[in-house]
Formats: sequence, structure tokens, C-alpha cells
Amino acid sequence: MTYVQSVVSALILRSMGGLALIGLALLAGCKPAPVQQQFTGSIMGTSYHVSVIMPSDDSAERDKIAQGIHQTLVDIDLKMSTYKPESELSRFNRAQPDEWFAVSDKTAQVVREALSISQLSGGAFDVTVGPLVNLWGFGPDHRPSRTPSEAMLAEAFQRVGYQAVQARLADPLQTPETALLKSKAVYIDLSAIAKGYAVDQVADYLTAQQLNQFMVEVGGEIRVKGLKPDGKPWRIAIEKPISDGQVVQSVIGVTDISIATSGSYRNYFEFEGQRYSHTIDPKTGRPITHKLASVTVLHPNSSTADALATTLMVLGPEAGFNFAQQHQLAVYMLVKSDRGFDELQTSEFKALVR
Repeated sequence: MTYVQSVVSALILRSMGGLALIGLALLAGCKPAPVQQQFTGSIMGTSYHVSVIMPSDDSAERDKIAQGIHQTLVDIDLKMSTYKPESELSRFNRAQPDEWFAVSDKTAQVVREALSISQLSGGAFDVTVGPLVNLWGFGPDHRPSRTPSEAMLAEAFQRVGYQAVQARLADPLQTPETALLKSKAVYIDLSAIAKGYAVDQVADYLTAQQLNQFMVEVGGEIRVKGLKPDGKPWRIAIEKPISDGQVVQSVIGVTDISIATSGSYRNYFEFEGQRYSHTIDPKTGRPITHKLASVTVLHPNSSTADALATTLMVLGPEAGFNFAQQHQLAVYMLVKSDRGFDELQTSEFKALVR
């Protein structure tokens, strides 16, 4: 090889090496952009929608997350549904009183939290209100053709009362199994807390997968974590409480919080010119009649927010707002008035909204 050929070969090799290094540098710098993935489906007699910011558009990873979300929800439905005859809850409701009935830790934890809120609210929230809910036609049974009689109400009341329920978690030294106990033939309905718990469980699953930007919604109960891809809070719409169509009352920006809204304006029936709400007051056994149209609660846990929203709907605008202030709850209320709807907000709610 001549000198000239040697110099040319060296230049080519250097050029190739430089190109290779540049290529490697470009490959190292091409980190996939985050992708917002959507997961939807049906569960618990309603629908779910989950929006997750994922590191890349990897189909295998997306399928794994989709399966994980669905299985998490199916597991809760099989445990806490009152519509499935063989769910843990349905089998417990058929069990004899005064005998501990083995259940999963998840079911017992939800019942324990429900009983805690029942005590805190003086019975405004009561997971044993199911017989009254069914009597008015808002449970698994069909809607009645007329309003229940006083005798029917009195009979249903015999199977109502959260004080008759106990829930224990397994203790290796004393009680080997997690179980529920009822001292009379009560009927537990977790529909006012189970969807919120399902949201929490999906959020926990996503966090365990190291996904920290998401919005989870199951049947209207919502939990958000982190920020959207644009670095802004998640925007959540609060509906105007009207029965004909969906109209936005306000939009709030939030992060790292759960949002639950309860209202009396969608699920109802009319009989002889009077409208009956699906929200039953456990103390009267009748649908609520006050002017609180909807209430939104912000709380770290979706299960708690879910139960508290129902609690405040039962209590009504005055007692409910006082309860929220007393317990420093983040609450937004819409109350029917001659002008349309009056807004009530606690200071805790204002502090969390952006």
C-alpha cells in the first residue's frame, strides 16, 4: 500500500468511526416520548375509564396494564357485588346471624371503613340500608309499581342497622381468619363505597407498576395522580345537577386526590306526580326531600370520598355543610334555589382546587 493509499484509508476509517459515534449518540438521545394510553370497559354494573401516561407506545406493556386493570376490578366485583349471587357479600347476606362468616381482607376492610363512617355520621351513612333501597326499587330487585306502605317500611326496618355488623381482620394469635358477623338478619350493600375502593385498588396497581401519572374513573368515582403530559393538573368537570342532558357546572384542576360526586338528579322514579330520589335516608326509610342537588368531595382515598359524598347527600345542605366544616372536609355543594343553584364550598375545597 502506498503512502497516499494509507492516508486515504485512515481518513475513511476515521470518518466511519466518527459516523458510528454520531449514530450511537443519536440512538442514546432518542428516548421514546411518553404516551397517554386509554383503558375502558364495563364492570360492577357500570363503566370504567383509565388514562395513564406510559413511558412508550409498547403494545405488550399496554396489554399487560390493560389486563392488570381489568383483573383488579373483576376481583372486587366478585367479592362485593350484590348482583352476583356467589359473591362474598351475597353469600354473607344469606348466612345465618351470630356466626362469623369468612371473607377476604379486602371485603372486611371496606366494611370496617363503612362502619367507621356510619359511626362518624350518626347513621346518615349505613351499609345495611339495602332492604330499604330494594323496597324503593333502586337495588337488584325490580322497581315497584307503587310506593311502599308503612307496614312494608316497618318490616324492612327490622333488617336495617349498622350496629348489628362487625368486621375483623385475621390475627395469627387469636382469630385465624378474616370474617364478618351480623347479630340480626341485616343485608349489607356496599354500592356507596365499593366503586371508590375499586378506584383506589386500580391506583395502587398502577403505582406498583411505577406509573405515576394517571386518572382512574369507575362509575363516576375518580382518582388522579401526578400531572398531565403538558405539566398541568388534571381537569375534572362537575355536572350541573339537571336530569335532561349533561351540562358542565364548573371545571376544577386537581392532582394527587380523589373526587366523588353524589346527586339526586339522575337516578329516580316518579309516581303520582312526585319524584323519588334513589338516595334513601336510613333514619326515615324514605328518599331524601331536601334541596341539596349534588355534593362533590375531595379526599386522598376514593373509597372515603365515595362514602362521604353519600353521607352528605343524606344529611342535606345545612347539616351536611356543618358536618363538612366540623371534620375539615373538602366539599363543594350545589343547592337548589329560586335562582337555579347556590354554591357552597369549604375552605379545604378551595385550597385544593387550581
